Amino acid sequence: MAFMKTTNRPQDNRARRKLRRDLRTLALFTVIYCRKHHLGTKLPLAPQGLPVTVPELTRYRYCSACRELLNYAIDRRLHCPLDPKPDCREYPRNCYTQPQRAAIRQVMAFAGPYLVRRGRFDLLWRLRFG
Repeated sequence: MAFMKTTNRPQDNRARRKLRRDLRTLALFTVIYCRKHHLGTKLPLAPQGLPVTVPELTRYRYCSACRELLNYAIDRRLHCPLDPKPDCREYPRNCYTQPQRAAIRQVMAFAGPYLVRRGRFDLLWRLRFG
């Protein structure tokens, strides 16, 4: 008798929730940075073939540079070879190239404190306890 893997195992649901949360966080941080640092024409992001639905990606609008960075970050997150995915700063080999790594660090360094100053303490909880 052959056994089939089901997609509604707790590990799969947990992994999908974590992926969705990671992508939502990337979208939120990037849009906050983009709003405060970049002027000009902004368009929504329309990623294709995501394994989860993330409405924030199409709801927010980004400049071309931020869209490129976000697409790169989404691609890196989807192709992470480690399971479960560790915090990137704790892993010795980084998936990002040096220019994108510097850019995403700048985005995170601006948007994290920006959100906390505006009362989003739930983000601190998530960072601490996952």
